Amino acid sequence: MKNVSIVILDFGSQYTQLIARRLREEGVYCEIYPYFIEIDEIKKKNPKGIIFSGGPSSVYEKDAPRVDKKIYDLGIPILGICYGMQLITVDFGGDVVRADHHEYGKAKLIFDKPSPLFKGTKDGQIVWMSHADKVERLPIGFNKIAHTDNSLYAAIANEEKNIYAIQFHPEVSHSEEGSKILKNFAKEICKVKEKWDMGHFAKMQIENIRDKVKNDKVLCALSGGVDSSVVTALLYEAIGENLIPVFVDNGLLRAGEREEVEYVFKNMLKVPLIVIDASEKFLNNLKGVTDPEKKRKIIGHTFIEVFEEEAKKHKDVKYLAQGTLYPDVIESVSVKGPSETIKSHHNVGGLPDWMKFELIEPLRELFKDEVRKLGLELGLPKEMVYRHPFPGPGLAIRIMGEVDRDSLELLRKADVILLDEIKAAGFYEKLWQAFAVLLNVKSVGVMGDKRTYENTVAIRCVESQDGMTATFAHLPYELLENISNRIINEVDGINRVVYDISSKPPSTIEWE
Repeated sequence: MKNVSIVILDFGSQYTQLIARRLREEGVYCEIYPYFIEIDEIKKKNPKGIIFSGGPSSVYEKDAPRVDKKIYDLGIPILGICYGMQLITVDFGGDVVRADHHEYGKAKLIFDKPSPLFKGTKDGQIVWMSHADKVERLPIGFNKIAHTDNSLYAAIANEEKNIYAIQFHPEVSHSEEGSKILKNFAKEICKVKEKWDMGHFAKMQIENIRDKVKNDKVLCALSGGVDSSVVTALLYEAIGENLIPVFVDNGLLRAGEREEVEYVFKNMLKVPLIVIDASEKFLNNLKGVTDPEKKRKIIGHTFIEVFEEEAKKHKDVKYLAQGTLYPDVIESVSVKGPSETIKSHHNVGGLPDWMKFELIEPLRELFKDEVRKLGLELGLPKEMVYRHPFPGPGLAIRIMGEVDRDSLELLRKADVILLDEIKAAGFYEKLWQAFAVLLNVKSVGVMGDKRTYENTVAIRCVESQDGMTATFAHLPYELLENISNRIINEVDGINRVVYDISSKPPSTIEWE
């Protein structure tokens, strides 16, 4: 697909990719670009609409991000969200000031006049606010179309210029009818008629990969998880024997994982898989390391070393493929705007200067649920596609402190019991993730009338749609009790099990 239906300009919001996701769910093809993209580049995309995202800046600050004002002369409908609304207000001569009270959380949206932006949505709907600035005076030509108790101008419009702006975030799940509002902008205001889905995405990516790779070789980092499995299937479909899929046993895998990966790819999918046992190398490099960021970086660098060693055995290897997803990207570094770094991911941020490969990351703009749909589109088995996410650093970031063979074995045994019980109770497919964490904290217990002083394991089970936010799963007490009893009775060295009842945010899903 050459044309982009909607161009989203990113001003650094943590939610920017959610805008794209909501539109894609409605069958609208869109792409995200930095706010400073050249006007000529936008013209080449031939979009039917433009969206300004939110962002952490204040529009009246000296170095606040701005757009080229020629964008307003393109005659293309524009929707500004949060910071995007404030930017539009200032650009057209209105005033934005610091609010007396920051507005963060749910608010009731009250309509002031009919608007195609709110077609089919209810007056009084709940929307999600997150701002410290407010519009104090409207620009000439703009009208108020909705308000909340704390925002006099919660939505404004200049119908003549087809420019709309809203103070709230329609892209987050807390906004009741936010998806409909974004759909209305695309379908009713921008008149987007095309229908886009994962089938289109697959065809587009296969075409892009073929055009880029040509006759060169691609080394694919296959872990056996959903993301890398989909990448492998996509690349094999695109370039066939020019793909060199490599599975590295880093010694940080779950029980039976290596055997399962080998069976699925070699026997079921007939993919020529190369298996490398590098467990000794990884564990030696992690010896004595306790800091979680250092662990992640050591694992990432070791992966790269192993892949380069393998690449030297093959001719014409120019590319390295990875299953990087957008939640990985925005938690590591803002690629398109000034988002705050939360934690680094081993497969994000490019390659070191000494490495000879170029990266191919065909899933970089997708969320996990979209990757699953793509996997099914490519014909992968359902049980593989709906497997829980497993972090690239593996069990190393589920062990607090130093990683060694004894700790890994202890954690694997607990993890097997947890997953067995979750699956037997019918909860596996209802959960986003379920895993055990070895805390390396010892406590006193009593077993067989004898005092014990052994390890504590934390159980983490969460529900989520895309990994950006998550809530702890309200599992039945009986299930939790069965899990606890089995782990304590069957795993020597563990005498206490606790359940993690924190949500994301403020906590992350993984512990490190």
